[in-house]
Amino acid sequence: MKGTILLAGLAFFAFSCTNNQKIKYPVAHKDNVVDDYFGHKVSDPYRWLEDDNSEETAQWVKAENKVTNAFLAKIPYRDNIRKQLTNLWNYPKYSAPFKRAGKYFYYKNDGLQNQSVLYVQDNLNAEPRVLLDPNKLSDDGTVALSVARVSNDGKYLAYFVARSGSDWNEGYVLDINTGEKLSDHLQWIKFSGIGWDGDGFYYSRYDKPKAGDELSQSNEYHKVYYHKVGTPQSDDKMVYDTPEHPKRLSDVSVTRDEKIQYLTEYEASIGNSLYVRMNNERNGKWKPVYTSFDKEFQVIDDVDGQLLVLTNYKAPRYRLVAVDPKHPEETNWKEIIPESDDVLSNASVVGGKICASYMKDAHTVLQLFQPDGKLTGNIELPEMGSASVLIGEKNDNEAFYTFESWTMPNTIYQYDVATGESKVFRQPELKFNPKEFETRQVFYASKDGTKVPMFIFMKKGTKLDGTNPALLYGYGGFNISLTPYFSPARMVFLEQGGVYAVANLRGGGEYGETWHEAGTKMHKQNVFDDCIAAAEYLVEKKYTDTNHLALMGGSNGGLLVGAVINQRPDLFRVAIPQVGVMDMLRYNKFTIGWSWAGDYGTSSDSEKMFKYLYAYSPYHNIKKGGHYPAILALTADHDDRVVPAHTFKYMARMQEYNDGKNPTLVRIETKAGHGGGKPTSKIIDEYTDIWSFVFYEMGVEPKFN
Repeated sequence: MKGTILLAGLAFFAFSCTNNQKIKYPVAHKDNVVDDYFGHKVSDPYRWLEDDNSEETAQWVKAENKVTNAFLAKIPYRDNIRKQLTNLWNYPKYSAPFKRAGKYFYYKNDGLQNQSVLYVQDNLNAEPRVLLDPNKLSDDGTVALSVARVSNDGKYLAYFVARSGSDWNEGYVLDINTGEKLSDHLQWIKFSGIGWDGDGFYYSRYDKPKAGDELSQSNEYHKVYYHKVGTPQSDDKMVYDTPEHPKRLSDVSVTRDEKIQYLTEYEASIGNSLYVRMNNERNGKWKPVYTSFDKEFQVIDDVDGQLLVLTNYKAPRYRLVAVDPKHPEETNWKEIIPESDDVLSNASVVGGKICASYMKDAHTVLQLFQPDGKLTGNIELPEMGSASVLIGEKNDNEAFYTFESWTMPNTIYQYDVATGESKVFRQPELKFNPKEFETRQVFYASKDGTKVPMFIFMKKGTKLDGTNPALLYGYGGFNISLTPYFSPARMVFLEQGGVYAVANLRGGGEYGETWHEAGTKMHKQNVFDDCIAAAEYLVEKKYTDTNHLALMGGSNGGLLVGAVINQRPDLFRVAIPQVGVMDMLRYNKFTIGWSWAGDYGTSSDSEKMFKYLYAYSPYHNIKKGGHYPAILALTADHDDRVVPAHTFKYMARMQEYNDGKNPTLVRIETKAGHGGGKPTSKIIDEYTDIWSFVFYEMGVEPKFN
């Protein structure tokens, strides 16, 4: 691809918009950059916004935030929304306890803490003590705990932290008995687990990137190291790399009894290879379980010297097999739990039984099996929602699991494996009554007749007269399933009479590999068709109308929003694309973007693939003079997953081309990334602006007590 660059100056132009406001958008200058794809010339005038280090980009970001902040500041009930969000968020939140070497560990957030705190206690009745408080790692809560693992002997905690939302991690070690932070300091960690083995652990990292390119440079040459506690990183031993495959990710793990090692490799976001070896042969050759990258292999646990592996190999809805690490060939695999009509999404081994989590129409069913795969019963759940598998020790009858729904916060249950008795261990104290809300699951027909499930939740007694404010949320990609989960952020919308809908679009994992593949590459349009059909269903059934419907999605869901409002701008009053993938011709050139090719394909694959991507790429399909919904796009300056250049370029063109009748704003968060580890204060600020914008543009004035 070839391109030439001609510079122009910065200008401003005025648009009239809704509510009689006039907005002056900072117009990015346009360069004469033209790329050649198989003989097709494609203009990319905002290429310069890909440079996150340039002063020009910084000035554009500053100017855009000034415009957005001025608009939002004029919304009269913005402060009341923030107060209501803060009130709803302010309740203690716990994780389920987990046990190591006789001690119990759990996370707790008092309510409005920016980050959850890790506690330890000697038994369930003992006084808990703080082991690690990430809130003390920064003044503004932007340093977050990303990975933490207790050593198998209970002596140490290895943990990684992320700063300002970046995927880059730094590693540290604590002495659990004393709480002392040791001298260990590891850098340039990314996409890594922690595999404890004796007095050290395996982790994965990259070489130090070029200064200034840390947040945009393509991530290549992943390597696995072994770190011994108490030694400098310079002494760490590299134990595995693949220099002939620079874009491959690798991770080494060890079973809890430290008898078996397993190596997992990834070349794309879906699918992996798997290798094993006995830990007493750690310098020996890795034995292959599966060497291609088109299927998933997830090690669940080891039982009687066998690895239990969850896989979709020869089972699109997954099965559980036992693999002998000494003879890992497929001919020696033993099928423990065969594929069924529902998706086997996870499993655990507790109290001598296998707990299997199934996804049935996008909600959880828990079943218990003997180690030989014989079904012994179910764990009854309170309602249609999402539950974790049992959390506990392999030979201990005491276990815990969590349950939540769209309108019921995370509740922790204690379970006796021997008796099958379940009781509430911790239940949140709420500022609202979940029984005042209802959840429906409907199935609607997409463009090609495919039945697609959708959850709809709202206040009981809501009249379906076509005037309710409604929000449709979607994702549709990477085998990710949108199962019920609670968020205080939604309750503000629901308490104001809003209808919230979550569509389980193709591309997700709700019905296994076939459902996922139906929304990938040359089938990606199915995802957009599913979303459009969901919106049409909500209007047809009078949950809302096109003047009161918003569309929201993040990351791949941001791509969804951008593509759908290009294709059907008439369906929505408001659009909220969050950290979206907006340039489908160049996404693979930044950080980890190359790994998404398994879902998307790339513009260099073939002329046919280029044309397909070009036909729906949000950035490239904005129409001059087009009438678009009111848009509030969100991104962040430290997002090194989906780099902010996607949103920058998309919004620069949208502000240029849009007819100006609706506001077209971009909210660029500072010291934040793709979303992981975002502090509570920033989440509340973000949703304050989202709901303020949604209500304002729909002409709905919320009422507060």
